Parts: sequence; structure tokens; C-alpha cells
Amino acid sequence: MSILLQQIVNGLVQGSVYALVALGYTMVYGILGLINFAHGEVVMVGAMVALMVVQLLITSALAPVLVLLIALLVAAMACMALGYGIERIAYRPLRNAPRLAPLITAIGMSIVLQNLAMMIWGREYHPFPALLPHSPHLLFGAIINDVQIIIVLVALAVMAGLLLLVHRTRLGRAMRAVAENPGAAMLMGVDVNRVISATFMLGSALAAVAGIMVSVNYGIVHYYMGFMLGLKAFTAAVLGGIGNLRGAMLGGLLLGLIESLGAGYIGDLSGGIFGSNYQDVFAFFVLIAVLVFRPSGLLGERVAERA
Repeated sequence: MSILLQQIVNGLVQGSVYALVALGYTMVYGILGLINFAHGEVVMVGAMVALMVVQLLITSALAPVLVLLIALLVAAMACMALGYGIERIAYRPLRNAPRLAPLITAIGMSIVLQNLAMMIWGREYHPFPALLPHSPHLLFGAIINDVQIIIVLVALAVMAGLLLLVHRTRLGRAMRAVAENPGAAMLMGVDVNRVISATFMLGSALAAVAGIMVSVNYGIVHYYMGFMLGLKAFTAAVLGGIGNLRGAMLGGLLLGLIESLGAGYIGDLSGGIFGSNYQDVFAFFVLIAVLVFRPSGLLGERVAERA
């Protein structure tokens, strides 16, 4: 029973990160009908920028928590600028192009960002300093440390804040109007270009938060860290219903649980043939199953086809 609870705890922690990244995918898709496959690399850039800030401030007299908060702020601003640049340079000129063109551009942008990161920060793995306590706590037989608790709480707070922004603010109403009908929103005085840019920037800020969460949890930063994370977050968005914010949150948490439980029990179920290193397989099994049996996702919000 304790093993089951431990895997559930691990799954919720990992699923919280997936949910944050999936929100970036689902917001962009809801407004543009575009899958931004470069979003995982934005997560990586956020982690790398945060590491640079931490390395600069770690020897100062500032408290470790304050150092991490400053790194988060700088990383979020850097990722927001990157998200704006990606939308402005790579996607806006192709907004009315056939759907295959922006899809190929998104994949190309992902490769470009990976290679730029490799040129700037190198191929090696970089250790991320331990700025938060890792004291373990016993929870009904499962062990959870301070960092994992903080990750879950911060993720829940960010997701709740995003829902409030989308449903209770003027920008949120504009985002929903553009998602529903860009032409009608423009006729009503909404600056569509500004709203789309703001959506990219908001999603990129969430990616920065997720990148720092991963770095603090695992203590490692790498130029390739965003690729697999991005694919899994895309799977989570599809699982929950891409274009639906609550669906992205639900999909991220469910995918984290499925992956963690699968990794914990695959050895017993396969008689020792497969180990926990095959946990990535479960995410793609989920993606295939959703696309075959329920393409609209669990919460099933359908986005109208644009002319």
C-alpha cells in the first residue's frame, strides 16, 4: 500500500509540471489552432536563464529563497520576450497559410532553439544548486519532501490564477473572444495581434515556472531537457482536451499519475523484463489511445475550423 501511495505522490508532483506546460500548448491552440512544438524549448530556456541568475547571486548575502525568486522573475521575463519573438517572427507571417506550414515552422523553431542553447550553454549537464530544503515528510506511509510540496502548491496556485485571469479580467475576455471568432472580435475593437502576443507571453511565463520546478526537483539542467517534457505536456493537453484550460490541468495530473504508476509496477507486470526506465512509453500509449478512441479529449471542447 505504501508503494502505491508513493507512486501517487510522485505522479502528482510530475503531473503538476506537465499541467503547467500543457497550459501553454492549450492556450495557443485555443486562440490560433496552432501546436507550438517549440514550447518545450521555452521551458529549457527558462531553466537555463534561471541557472545563470542563481550562479551570479549564489555567493551574495541574499537568502536562497530570494535568490530563487529573483531567478524566477528574470527567467519569466526572458521567456516572455522569447515567446513574443517566436510569435512575431515565426508564426505571425504564416497565420493565414495552410496548416502544414506553421506546424513545420514550429518543429524547425524547436530545433533552432535546441541548437542555440547547445552553442550557448554547451552539451553537458549543469547541476542546479539546492536552494530549497529537501526535508522528507511521512504522509500515510509515503515520503514527500519540501520541494515536492512547494511544486504542487505553486502549480495549483498558478493554475487557479490563470483561470481567474481568463474568466475575470479584460484580457481574459479578449482572449476568449479571439478564440471564439477572431474576425468578430476585431470588429468589436479587440486588438487581435496584441491578444495573441499576450497569450504567447503568458504561456511562456508558465513555461519558465515549470522549467525552474523541474530544475529544483531534479537538480539538473540540460539543453535537451525540454524536448521530451514538451511532448509529454502535449500528450497531457490532448488527453484533457486541447483548447480547454481545465482539460490541460486534468490531463497533466492524470498523465503524471499514469506514468508514475506504470513505472512503479511495470517490472512486476512484465516479470522483470521491463523496468522503470520504460516509463516514457506510457505517455505515448496514452496519446495513441486518446487519438483513436476520443480525439476531442476527456473534457472534449471542440474548436471550430477557421476559414
